[in-house]
Amino acid sequence: MAQDMTLLWGSGSPPCWRVMIALEEKNLQGYNQKLLSFQKMEHKSQEVMDMNPRGQLPSFKHGTHVLNESYAACMYLESQFKSQGNKLIPDCPAGQALMYQRMFEGLTLNQKMAEVIYYNWKVPEGERHDSAVKRNREALTAEIKLWEGYLQKVKLKT
Repeated sequence: MAQDMTLLWGSGSPPCWRVMIALEEKNLQGYNQKLLSFQKMEHKSQEVMDMNPRGQLPSFKHGTHVLNESYAACMYLESQFKSQGNKLIPDCPAGQALMYQRMFEGLTLNQKMAEVIYYNWKVPEGERHDSAVKRNREALTAEIKLWEGYLQKVKLKT
């Protein structure tokens, strides 16, 4: 079953980890996988570009179906292998609502982290401002406090 699946992935990539975790949770061992180096620009190789014209990882293929967005791949795996392995999406509406909310809120957290981490890399030296760095850090701090609150509520329930 998993033999007709291929995952092209890069080390250190949370979106790649997301798909790998979903595959494991669904007990889909034995899929084809290839670790590619971001440093060597292997994610821009013809092999990747044939699956994902954006040249991004992960690139996941099941039979003739190609999914290049990690959330899409995870949702596809749950849909296609619903009765196999662990459930990735709760059955109850309240659980689904919370799962989808946190899933997409994670994108906001990622964006705020990227604005702090990559500021010096993306913004030319002459255009950098301490006020922007401060504003980005404050926004990230506020976002992390939201997530700490979410985790605290989960901890209290268990």
